[in-house]
Amino acid sequence: MATIQETGQATGTKDKDYNIIWFTEACLSNALRLETYIQDAERDGDTELADFFRRAQGESRKGAEQGKQMLRSRMS
Repeated sequence: MATIQETGQATGTKDKDYNIIWFTEACLSNALRLETYIQDAERDGDTELADFFRRAQGESRKGAEQGKQMLRSRMS
């Protein structure tokens, strides 16, 4: 059975900590990208799609907030 190596030596950050940072950044980036999708749907008059993207954006923001809270509690 192969063992999985910690890659923190390369990044200077333990994998589990890096994963929280990555997750938070991905959620924030997704929320920002979804803003463009919302505007595209609204410009085309598709309120159903715009609302769908708004809900997804809300979930991305929620994930980002949870990630930030986790980072705060672990970095202090």
